[in-house]
Amino acid sequence: MKIVIAGGSGFVGRALSQFFLHQEHEVFILTRGQSYKNGGLQYIQWLQENAEPEKHLQDADVFINLAGVSLNEGRWTEERKEAIFKSRMSATAEINRIIEKLNPKPQLLINASAIGIYPISKAATYTEASTQISTDFLGKTVAHWEKLAKKSEEHGVRVALTRFGVILGKNGGALDLMALPYQFHVGGTLGSGMQWVSWVHLDDIVGGMDFIIHHENISGIINFTAPHPVRMKQFGETIATVLNRKHWFPVPSPLLKIALGEKSTMVLDGQRVLPNVLQANDYEFHYAKIQDALVNLL
Repeated sequence: MKIVIAGGSGFVGRALSQFFLHQEHEVFILTRGQSYKNGGLQYIQWLQENAEPEKHLQDADVFINLAGVSLNEGRWTEERKEAIFKSRMSATAEINRIIEKLNPKPQLLINASAIGIYPISKAATYTEASTQISTDFLGKTVAHWEKLAKKSEEHGVRVALTRFGVILGKNGGALDLMALPYQFHVGGTLGSGMQWVSWVHLDDIVGGMDFIIHHENISGIINFTAPHPVRMKQFGETIATVLNRKHWFPVPSPLLKIALGEKSTMVLDGQRVLPNVLQANDYEFHYAKIQDALVNLL
């Protein structure tokens, strides 16, 4: 199988690339640099003047779109938010253009977005059937992003809109930063502690993507979250237990807002999101409960 990944050098992209290589698939990474080959990975230039990636991607079976400026780096200034939004829209528009040029068409486009599309709530539970859309920056960004990705359906391509929760993994993602205070014996609850953390282990991002590829009946919105979300207080207490540390230094919401600005919403606010589509199709999670995931990672 020929798999094309945009955003292949990121945290999730690296894990997917290595998995698909191990499965003996052909893996093509879209890059702004020059085209070259490194081991089993083939890097194809795109989003540059005169780049014609479609010439190298004939007979591609699957496109995976992970591209976009990181949400985690830097404060969310107006300039930064514009870069976050535009990077996702331009990459997705270019993938649509490439797919339009290809003949035959790929079977599947997996577009990775975020559960930030759902409104912040301490009481609601969201599934793929939920129609509510947040009016904040993340909600609007994901809504526009997914709408653009769905345009590939016009070419007969199956489109999967995967909404990632808080991804937990080694050497990247949210966990390193969240566990760091506990390493120094100063860990504690962030904000009220009542906000939901809808998390997912990196192994289940990879496993879920592979599952979608091989289950042609799955399309549309797919929540990539573990089936047992937890409150932030329980999340922190579990880190403390696994690391044999105390959970005692709370970080008040106003302090986090000063430190992080608008980006503080990523830790102070949350949503309870369930992966009904994956479960209904009998996907078996590697890590369904937070204790097991943190023991594996920490």
